[in-house]
Amino acid sequence: MQKISLLTLTVIATAALTAERFVTGAGVTSTAAGNSLGVTRSDAAVGEAAPVDVIGTAVVVAGGAVAVDGLVEVGADGKAVAKTAGVTVGRALTAAAVDGDRIEVLLIPN
Repeated sequence: MQKISLLTLTVIATAALTAERFVTGAGVTSTAAGNSLGVTRSDAAVGEAAPVDVIGTAVVVAGGAVAVDGLVEVGADGKAVAKTAGVTVGRALTAAAVDGDRIEVLLIPN
């Protein structure tokens, strides 16, 4: 699956981070319906540097069904879910059918 990162920043993990999940600039997984700095490229243990895609597209794990061109927000465990009442963090460029599918998302600064 492709991704086109235009800007990748480094954060220091203050909690264990999992690849392809939304994270904050504080180095933790984003909370459901909350803000996000971007999407982790790799796993990181506490104290390790983690690359985070913040502008462009990123591959993220979905937390359920997401339609192509649908807006996404952060779900449980930093996964992408279809937007309901949370903060918009991206637009789905590919679809997800079930929890655990990987999708490409156009990141939206928030």
